[in-house]
Amino acid sequence: MRYTSGNYEAFARSRKPEGVDEKSAYIVGAGLAGLSAAVFLIRDGHMQGENIHIFEELSLSGGSLDGTFIPHDGFVTRGGREMESHFECLWDLFRSIPSLEVEDASVLDEFYWLDHDDPNSSNCRILHNRGERVPDDGQFTLSEKAQKELVELFMTSEDQLIGKKIEDVFNDEFFESNFWLYWCSMFAFEKWHSAIEMRRYVMRFIHHIKGLPDFTALKFTRFNQYESLVKPLLTFLKDKGVDFQYETQINNIQVDIDTETKVARNILLTKDEETQEIPLTENDLVFVTNGSITESSTQGDHYTPAPITHELGGSWKLWNNLAKQSPEFGHPEVFYENLPDESWFVSATVTWENFDIEPYISRLTRRKLRTGNIVTGGIITIKDSNWLMSFAVHRQPHFKGQNEQQTIMWVYGLLSNKPGNYIKKPIEQCSGQEIVQELMYHLGIVEEDIQTLSEKSCKVIPVYMPFITSYFMLREPGDRPLVVPNGSKNLAFIGNFSETERDTVFTTEYSVRTAMEAVYQLLNVERGVPEVFASAYDIRTLADAIYYLSDKQKLTEADLPFVKRKLVDAAIKKTQHTYIEEILKEANLI
Repeated sequence: MRYTSGNYEAFARSRKPEGVDEKSAYIVGAGLAGLSAAVFLIRDGHMQGENIHIFEELSLSGGSLDGTFIPHDGFVTRGGREMESHFECLWDLFRSIPSLEVEDASVLDEFYWLDHDDPNSSNCRILHNRGERVPDDGQFTLSEKAQKELVELFMTSEDQLIGKKIEDVFNDEFFESNFWLYWCSMFAFEKWHSAIEMRRYVMRFIHHIKGLPDFTALKFTRFNQYESLVKPLLTFLKDKGVDFQYETQINNIQVDIDTETKVARNILLTKDEETQEIPLTENDLVFVTNGSITESSTQGDHYTPAPITHELGGSWKLWNNLAKQSPEFGHPEVFYENLPDESWFVSATVTWENFDIEPYISRLTRRKLRTGNIVTGGIITIKDSNWLMSFAVHRQPHFKGQNEQQTIMWVYGLLSNKPGNYIKKPIEQCSGQEIVQELMYHLGIVEEDIQTLSEKSCKVIPVYMPFITSYFMLREPGDRPLVVPNGSKNLAFIGNFSETERDTVFTTEYSVRTAMEAVYQLLNVERGVPEVFASAYDIRTLADAIYYLSDKQKLTEADLPFVKRKLVDAAIKKTQHTYIEEILKEANLI
């Protein structure tokens, strides 16, 4: 396997790998990583669909890309994935998956045309004072010191950040900026998360600094991501004859390990309360989704909080059993133990049953709710919320099964152990009704009306997710296993708890990238994997980022001490009539 850039190999088709007709594949987990692996096995590895077996412990596919209707309660989405133009592997995948919505089009075609006709943007990103927009919303408000610290994080090598939290590399001025509020609420970072992961995000998305405040950097699907992304994948794979085995728990994979090689020899599973074994040879390829951020999720309802749990589910137990066999298979306990109480644990889905909420949303977004187009364009964050609450209304209908009066809203609180401003207890102890009452308070709804509206206008389902931000825990090299461990002949790890170069976890791209890397390596596919978009190495992008991070201040206008002013002026003078001067002018820095 190798990384490539450009379209030379991106548009090429691979030839059939030698011996693929004698091979089979066993995929653990029917989330995006597992489904993607199956597609790449068929499309690029030329494997027959009937030779591919996907095991899923739940009764449905999709993993974290879910969307469900619960009779009498309402609709549920545990979260929503943000996407952008340079998810190279994701779009490589979906260019080959037929759309279920548009005739003679791929999912990528459908997505591209949708975004072309209705590009994403936000007209309101931050609220405070019960429904008022923050005056400097749209600005980063980074002090000179905070800007310097952000640059220093960017320039620091990853190995120098091992063991450091985000709060170890930034001071209070940084955390008081709008930049941090945009950043932490958009990506679900906490101050105590890994500085390594934050640096990867800064480098990965440096080309989107301009679009961070107004979400022009983002793209969203037409419907919830189960209906828009997962269903087309399932249709494609089932048409190819792929074998899906639901409600099947993989307990362990026994691996023969010596100094040179690793070979998976046996799959131990439980199905229908019976223990079974599947013997393996080197021709039986095994792809393991190790760990899960939405596993062990619990649901409440409008009047009942989601039960709190920290019990490990099947994917974590499987990873534990694999890790006991080799330190190269990672250290799962790093990601599920000692999660601080302040972590994000709860999200909620609000089904508004009538038009009562529309005036409050339209006032902020300057958009109607039910046009089929973008509404909030992403999350709106409530700055003075004790829970650091955010909410989003995506294109409506968000589910095909909605009726004409229903509107779906997603809500989450980043701080789970703080009493609310209106509901005086932590969000993790709240029913759906209490969560929406807290939201109504911050939207500026008259307090006398909050109780009535929360009873007659909506249904709310809260979800507790004990491992939702486990990706960002402090880690060291080796805590996540390599996609294909050294010497492995037939075993690979896929998903966001495996390790690849430069990319960022908690993204759809990471799931698809690791699946592609795993398939290409184990089958020796003669096609390169698209490298992570290299914006961090583009001087034009870096110049643009400097301009926007300083809230559009030119270098010549910056309020600098006398000595620094002289140094900057001298440096600018030396660039006159050079390529560097052209770049600085294009970036509006001079």
